[in-house]
Amino acid sequence: MRFSTLSELIRLCEQEAVPIGRLMLMEQAKETDEPEDAVFGRMREYYGVMKEAVRKGIGEAPVSRSGLTGGDAKRVHDYLEAGASSLGADTGKAMAYALAVSEVNAAMGRIIATPTAGSCGIIPGVFVSTQERFGWTDDEMVYGLFCAGAIGYVIANNSFISGAEGGCQAEVGSAVAMAAGALTELRGGTPEQAVHAVGLALKNSLGLICDPVAGLVEIPCIVRNGFGAVTALAASDMALAGVESVIPSDEVIGVMLEVGSQMPEAWRETARGGLARTPTGQKITQDIRLERRNP
Repeated sequence: MRFSTLSELIRLCEQEAVPIGRLMLMEQAKETDEPEDAVFGRMREYYGVMKEAVRKGIGEAPVSRSGLTGGDAKRVHDYLEAGASSLGADTGKAMAYALAVSEVNAAMGRIIATPTAGSCGIIPGVFVSTQERFGWTDDEMVYGLFCAGAIGYVIANNSFISGAEGGCQAEVGSAVAMAAGALTELRGGTPEQAVHAVGLALKNSLGLICDPVAGLVEIPCIVRNGFGAVTALAASDMALAGVESVIPSDEVIGVMLEVGSQMPEAWRETARGGLARTPTGQKITQDIRLERRNP
């Protein structure tokens, strides 16, 4: 790739007068030595998988193999349909859809890791709900995914996207930043505004620990995806309104690396700290272990 930082990404977009999504498609085609149509078509298939996961999570309310999670996306969706939400229908849909995809993941269904399985609901939740709201075509959404991919590429190569390395800030935080930046571009924002959305989103996720109960990507991972989708919408709105990340987004990514590197191991996906070590978390872990020994 011709860029390794978000500031370099902005500069390239400005020089070539293209949005981030278009630039990333060109870069990916060069990187893989494939025609742009082939690269675009593969990403379009990925988006189809995301939409199907949303549909399945809402319509079928799958339950995880552990029995710990499942059906919350449908509960939230039904609550929205009843007109009871404080968030409003559009934001509430993003939250419900993010929960839906995460529940499909927990039930061993087919998802796209964006950027990880633990954060797989955030981008689909934001993308599918806003597509329904604004009437964007699938092709427009695919360019949005390329934009998200460019942002994720920078984060992954300058910090973390793995909870085991940098805590949940690396998984959910990165996904929120990717969704916020891509949504900003989809709504007509400049590359600079999209990058400000990334910084705003990441700053709100710094220090988030990874503490899965029983080591499963369920509690609290699924609800964090729901909250993450809402945060992405807020960060995008701030950026489009003219709010800037005073600390440059590349520097925020550097801080995430610093914080994650200093984070105790117990808070990095080991299930030895945080919510996993609460009395309830430990009881759930013991019950699951007992079930596995006595199926």
